[in-house]
Amino acid sequence: VGDEIEVVGIRPTQKTTVTGVEMFRKLLDQGQAGDNAGLLLRGLKRDDVERGQVLAKPGTITPHTDFEAEVYVLSKDEGGRHTPFF
Repeated sequence: VGDEIEVVGIRPTQKTTVTGVEMFRKLLDQGQAGDNAGLLLRGLKRDDVERGQVLAKPGTITPHTDFEAEVYVLSKDEGGRHTPFF
């Protein structure tokens, strides 16, 4: 509680402050990785945050919208796709 965080991903990055942490309707002072918790974020509405976004310490994560990859898709005989992608 009281820590500055960034909401990163999908939309432009937003900075805010955590004003409360709840887990199973109980108020907590902190949360940790793996906790299923609800956070109260100063100045943000519920619609401002969506599934797939990440909460992080400011400056630690940079979102990316494109990348290059080399992909090998298994053939039908190898146990892969039966129909083409396109």
